[in-house]
Amino acid sequence: DMTAHTSSGVKQRGTYRGMTENGTTGGINHLKALGVNAVEFLPLHEFANIELPYKDSSTIQSNGLYNTWNQYARNHWGYMTSYFFAPDSYYASDGSVSHGGYSGIKGAAVREMKQMVKDFHKAGIAVLMDVVFNHVSNYDYNPFKLIDKHYYFHTLTNGEYRSDSYCGNDFKTERPMARRMIVDCIKYWMTEYHIDGFRFDLATMIDWETCKEIIKEARKINPHVIIIAEAWGGNKYDLRGFSDIDWASWNDLIRNGVKGQNPFDGQGFIFGKFQGTNSQASLRNFVLGSLRDEGGAYRKKEHSISYLESHDDNTMGDFIRLALGEIRNGEPVRDRDAHARLSPLSLALNKLAAMFLMTVQGPVMIHEGQEFARSKVIAPTGLPDVKVATIDHNSYDKDDETNYINYRHVAMNQELVAYYQGLIGLRKLYPKAFGSAEKKDIVFHDTESPLVVAWTVNNQGGKKGTTLQPKQFLVILNGNRQTHTTFVLPKGKWRIVGSAQEVSPILSGVSIEGTVSIPHSSGMILAQ
Repeated sequence: DMTAHTSSGVKQRGTYRGMTENGTTGGINHLKALGVNAVEFLPLHEFANIELPYKDSSTIQSNGLYNTWNQYARNHWGYMTSYFFAPDSYYASDGSVSHGGYSGIKGAAVREMKQMVKDFHKAGIAVLMDVVFNHVSNYDYNPFKLIDKHYYFHTLTNGEYRSDSYCGNDFKTERPMARRMIVDCIKYWMTEYHIDGFRFDLATMIDWETCKEIIKEARKINPHVIIIAEAWGGNKYDLRGFSDIDWASWNDLIRNGVKGQNPFDGQGFIFGKFQGTNSQASLRNFVLGSLRDEGGAYRKKEHSISYLESHDDNTMGDFIRLALGEIRNGEPVRDRDAHARLSPLSLALNKLAAMFLMTVQGPVMIHEGQEFARSKVIAPTGLPDVKVATIDHNSYDKDDETNYINYRHVAMNQELVAYYQGLIGLRKLYPKAFGSAEKKDIVFHDTESPLVVAWTVNNQGGKKGTTLQPKQFLVILNGNRQTHTTFVLPKGKWRIVGSAQEVSPILSGVSIEGTVSIPHSSGMILAQ
């Protein structure tokens, strides 16, 4: 998606090669400019790109499967695994999605994906893969179905597949040979492709013994391997359980508390509200990494992958637009460029969310396009989709401009992009204060309102070569929508590092002392 749009400047659009082309606006060059140190790809192992033809009764499968839901007849995100050990051929130079045609006939995907990983590593960027072991594709001739359906899959009393994954057929990971396949697969991607880590889709559907074996064997190859769970699926939810076996997981607690659970009646901190049972205490705990001994889920902050947006549901940009009523759900967008351009209020809330996310302890994740408040508007394709021009919250089926990154919109919202660049730079320059601080180094301060969170964090050292090494930082976040907050600074002179306008990691400018006023829906970072 980062290279497929013409505005990316990429010649080999939508490919492994295109991702690391030189001299382009999109792909790896955008990521390097942003400053990220790791990328997580949606599934790259061979998956069913093509679903059954839409409402074509001649294609009804033996299990009665009949496509009534996906008129695009595509699965663009990759969550229909076919062959676990093979890189997807669609992204190779010999890839194709012509129905009934060949794809990857020259085997180019192997060398081209390996080269892509090497290019990322040369740029100092780790590569993570999203892997799907909880189910397999409905649409391909999956070998495990043909070898022994009842051994490799959960089945019902009538012999049909269980679908607690809501994806058609649930893989029986606890079977010894299924477990061996999964562990061998992880080892294969690490040794043959030098993959640095994995995010496991619907990981609660993988049995605990397999999960323990995965991390044990992966760490033998790379002690620093990154293992992340999507800690729900199959009607289960267990952030705590994965932390207990030393896995990290996506932290939906901070996602819901800071942004909200949904834009209509589940808004969070940035909208001046407490979502669900959240309070100032839980907001403070998000800063610590949602620690269990403070009421959170995690044994240690390294297990908390804090995030506010992923491929699932609305982008944060659209979530904010919908929550503010800038567009109504299901309402068509008449001018895509005007819609993508951030209003002053939307910009402010995106900045506040970014400052909260980037100042918490533990690892953080952003989704592609979050840095410019990307909007996913359904593009016209010639199909009779009645939802064309409306906002899409689940664009898994669209290999078109709905999902592609439009770099004209990146430039249009450059102020937010620069804000993310500054915050990422802050984390990289002062990692001991932002990301790796111990709980004892953080002190929370009383505030005028429960929707204001303020803390100081000791800086136990930063990267060498910086001219000024602050002893501590002060962060103040004001979630109130209408009222500013006044804060009495701790003694001494402070320099502003981040404000409602910008974030500048290198310390400079005039020092202040005494009292500061933080406008509504904004934050401030100061250094001493």
